[in-house]
Amino acid sequence: MAESPMWEQVGASFVHLYYRHFDADRVQLSALYTDTSCLTWEGQQFQGKATIMEKMMSLPFQKIRHSLTSQDHQPAPDNCIASMVVGQLKIDEDPVMGFQQLFILKNTNEKWICTNDIFRLALFDFA
Repeated sequence: MAESPMWEQVGASFVHLYYRHFDADRVQLSALYTDTSCLTWEGQQFQGKATIMEKMMSLPFQKIRHSLTSQDHQPAPDNCIASMVVGQLKIDEDPVMGFQQLFILKNTNEKWICTNDIFRLALFDFA
């Protein structure tokens, strides 16, 4: 069986690390961003590691668990990788919710970092 392309390996490794840190100790996410990284969280814009981490640490829940349904990775311009994740999350005692998250990864100083991160809950209002 052929080995997965490099962008698949890097993307999958990053996604695994990201959600492991997010679920266990959000402080560790800091190492995955830079001072020029951008985050869009439910339509709110944040730029820079400090601002992104301030948002992450202010999220109003005690426990979270992500369960990934699918992830897709593609090579992107400027030697980047685009990673799209779809899954479900469980926050504290709330019902399970769907989510989508898009990462753009770039190799900087021999380390893959997240330059762009877009997160949305998959909430539907059929009324």
